[in-house]
Amino acid sequence: MSEATQPADGSVEHDLEDLEVTNEAPEHAEVEGVEDAAEDEDGRDEGDIAADYIEELLDIADVDGDLEIDVRNGRTYVSVTAEGESNLDRLSNPEVVDALQQLTRLAVQAETGEFSRLILDLGGSRDARKRELESLVIRAIERIEDGAASAALPPMSSYERKLVHDLAADRGYDSESEGEGRTRHTVLKPRD
Repeated sequence: MSEATQPADGSVEHDLEDLEVTNEAPEHAEVEGVEDAAEDEDGRDEGDIAADYIEELLDIADVDGDLEIDVRNGRTYVSVTAEGESNLDRLSNPEVVDALQQLTRLAVQAETGEFSRLILDLGGSRDARKRELESLVIRAIERIEDGAASAALPPMSSYERKLVHDLAADRGYDSESEGEGRTRHTVLKPRD
């Protein structure tokens, strides 16, 4: 495991050849009434714990990438990016990203004793998936406009369903989640 140093500006830099981790929350991350991210007894927050865990995973998998930690509205976002040639795309499949996110959340929970809601992005996979979801929502709306009473989307994670709910609402449609477990999906309907 690499050693971390913490300069006066609050950023955290991990001393690892191909990885750079910073923990700089944007100004909009300071929201009154929102508790700070979970910390373990050593004072490390979930972003630091997640970064260490992901850093080790990337090292084991021999994958190059730069880590960025961001806290927005009390939720930690960890992004792994790569400039130039990288083999990061090996891990950018949505199912792999979701699995790694769950493992990272468990690692944070094991250390802090608190449930983690962090979001992991590998190589821009979350943005790519959001564009796919936008396309699904547009096609669902087209089916409704062509006369369907509702349009069901395929099963997806809770994070993706939240994105779909937001996309539907932005376009003036209602949406709700239906089903249980792996079959939970979103259904779009016209507003009443």
